[in-house]
Amino acid sequence: MTDLSARLLRPAILRVAGHPWFRHMATRTAPGRAVASRFVAGETLSEAMAAARDLDRGRVTSMLDHLGENVTSPDQALQARQAYLAALAAIADADTLDCAISVKLTQVGLDDGLEACMANLGPVLEAAATTGTRVEIDMESHGYVDRTLEAATTAYATYPRVGLALQAYLRRTSGDIDRLPAGMRVRLVKGSYLEPPEVVFADKADVDRSYARVFTTLLARGHPIDAATHDPALIEGVRRRVDALEDGWSRVEFQMLYGVRRDLQAALARRGYPVRVYIPYGTEWYPYLTRRLAERPANLWFFASNLVRSAR
Repeated sequence: MTDLSARLLRPAILRVAGHPWFRHMATRTAPGRAVASRFVAGETLSEAMAAARDLDRGRVTSMLDHLGENVTSPDQALQARQAYLAALAAIADADTLDCAISVKLTQVGLDDGLEACMANLGPVLEAAATTGTRVEIDMESHGYVDRTLEAATTAYATYPRVGLALQAYLRRTSGDIDRLPAGMRVRLVKGSYLEPPEVVFADKADVDRSYARVFTTLLARGHPIDAATHDPALIEGVRRRVDALEDGWSRVEFQMLYGVRRDLQAALARRGYPVRVYIPYGTEWYPYLTRRLAERPANLWFFASNLVRSAR
């Protein structure tokens, strides 16, 4: 299947994944949940920590992502804050484990304003600082970029182990680099939200060029970078650029998603490259799963065919 075909299919895949029958089969049946477990570590923190320990045995580090976004009440934002604090406590107890956390700002109240968001994020940063745990702030859909940049800049001034995700498919991202504090860590991703064509590069080749361009700029400016991609061509480009620098691998690592290209994760780790895997967990896992299915039609086929096979 061509890149153009995959892009055109993406809205249709999201509609299929949003169908009540499909959602019910995925979330309310044993076969569906079993298949989903390829991409989601589980619904509990203990399951996520078990996945992190398994990765550690293969010399792969981890990052916990407590799933959920766009909370609708202060109580829900407080619950999310408590979930992040619990994750940090679990990481602190596993003192030999190299594990970071990822935070979505809409999960801690960004829709209620920056002040409400920072009131929940502040205690998370304080807890992270006690053990030096990395906190990476996810970038969400394009309407949140300015507020996320502002919040991340404020957080970084408080705790310098805060990083921020940037999305290469957004046309604005090259300009957003200029707004980053010097030395801030960046998790560079392609981007997975369904966005209007005027704000994103629609063609895969353009997204790839943007990714390479943004990575090169960040590297030249001295930012630590998490190169989050499963694309072999982009990985090779990152490897060549960083290998050419004397201290490059002291501030660059590869990042991949739980359950995606496990063979590639293991191969890079065996070759001595730093690899970190993003481990999603929690009860609100279905929106995350649909984005993974939409990224590659093969993912939907894998999920649907295994769902049907398991249900027989």
